[in-house]
Amino acid sequence: MDGTRRLAMFPLSAVLFPHSELVLHVFEPRYRALVDDCLAADREFGVVLIARGSEVGGGDERFGVGTVAHIAEATRFDDGRWALLVEGRGRIAVAAWLADAPYPRAEVADLPEGPVPADEWLFERATSAVRRTRTLLSELGSPAPMVADLGAGDSGAGDGARLWRLCDKAPLAALDRQRLLETDDPGARLRLLTALCEEMSGDLSQLLGRGPAG
Repeated sequence: MDGTRRLAMFPLSAVLFPHSELVLHVFEPRYRALVDDCLAADREFGVVLIARGSEVGGGDERFGVGTVAHIAEATRFDDGRWALLVEGRGRIAVAAWLADAPYPRAEVADLPEGPVPADEWLFERATSAVRRTRTLLSELGSPAPMVADLGAGDSGAGDGARLWRLCDKAPLAALDRQRLLETDDPGARLRLLTALCEEMSGDLSQLLGRGPAG
């Protein structure tokens, strides 16, 4: 894989999308060291989803596509723990894993992003599917309330950021979020997001004793 670079890595049980935020509580000594080194350099590390295993202790299996995380805010506690707010930047593919000492590292390559389809109807359908899924989950008692700016975000950030933020608002399981992250074509990603949410909302409607239209 051409154009690789070495990057500190933080495997998680969650998926970070570009243009989205994630709060992290860092308590393991190896990841405290990672944070120290990142803050002393460019404040960036990679986030990948754990395929099998645990966040704590090592020995996990990891997916090969992740996201560059930029540390936007960092608070250190007296006992050495960190509270971080990170922002997702671009997607990365892992070319090779390096030794996990002193913390996981990998050779990674940046993944390009193609143009987002100039079709507002596709966005409207996806937004409606995400909104309906969140509404049905809320009715079932899940903490997935509606948000007023669903998929909007910064209007100057472009449709690429808009799509990623809409993906982040979708209340999907980690493996489905990973499918969205691994989808290279933005148009295909938008259609997949719609399909996943429509399938989920159909299942939720049945649980609530409703027909497909709700």
